[in-house]
Amino acid sequence: MSSEITVRVAARTMAADSVVLLDLVANADGPLASWRPGAHIDVLLPRGGERQYSLMPPADGVHGGTWRIGVRREPSGRGGSTWLHDEVEIGRTIRVRGPQNHFAFEPVAGTSYLFLAAGIGITPITSMVAAARAAGVEHSFHYSGRTRTAMAMLDAFPEAVPHISDEGSRLELVSLLDSLDPATVIYCCGPARFIEAVEALAGAHPLHVERFEAKALAAPVFEGDFEVELALSGETLTVPPDRSILEVVEDAGVFVLSSCREGTCGTCETPVLEGEVDHRDSILTPTEQADNTVMYICVSRAACPRLVLDL
Repeated sequence: MSSEITVRVAARTMAADSVVLLDLVANADGPLASWRPGAHIDVLLPRGGERQYSLMPPADGVHGGTWRIGVRREPSGRGGSTWLHDEVEIGRTIRVRGPQNHFAFEPVAGTSYLFLAAGIGITPITSMVAAARAAGVEHSFHYSGRTRTAMAMLDAFPEAVPHISDEGSRLELVSLLDSLDPATVIYCCGPARFIEAVEALAGAHPLHVERFEAKALAAPVFEGDFEVELALSGETLTVPPDRSILEVVEDAGVFVLSSCREGTCGTCETPVLEGEVDHRDSILTPTEQADNTVMYICVSRAACPRLVLDL
């Protein structure tokens, strides 16, 4: 479990229309932790709640002294982005937790990669492209946006192929994916419709995605009540159809770290000891779901009458 620390805002940069980059440095809790491409931190909001932001390569290129995040203003959102845009100035201290990584990228020699980003989905992809470039592995990078002025970090990646809607250069996914070597690994982040289109066309290509929005949920596999045994206490709880496992265990007095409550952040990851899981999160790959070793109890449920969890 990641501990909370205080960081200080060392720099602010408007990187695009409605996108601010915040450079965060250690305050009084010791040096910042190192991280790998794909990682994110949780920013704790002063009025409660938290938001997840991907870590980006800092200006000095050193992944230790500074954490950089990119925040797009979302006027119709839940208030986190407007607070960071309007109230968090240089010198302000904020509380954060992390890093965590559910979208990890590690370049492998001899492997080719395709990076796809749309909109603010550029933020986790930046560190991956930088790592691929540094490792000298074969890669291509396609970046989609509505307008050029809304596309943060575009100038920092000369290898990026931009696809800009108002300039008439939309990304043709069918022809792009058809042209790939079958072994090319794809990393993709962006709006839900963008990710869904890539998933529908990726075929046998190894595909890794990160969602900022929860995917649509089908009906549960197991529709009735089910039991959850908490292995650490031996207590057994009943989870009804209209409540999540997270809500039930919290009511029983069990503390579980959580944030998004919609299966996108990974904060409530819980080891599964027995039973089959109806994975309803937007994080695990199909292979990871089949392993059945962890679940996200804010949205995922039992696919059988009883689960045993490491809680």
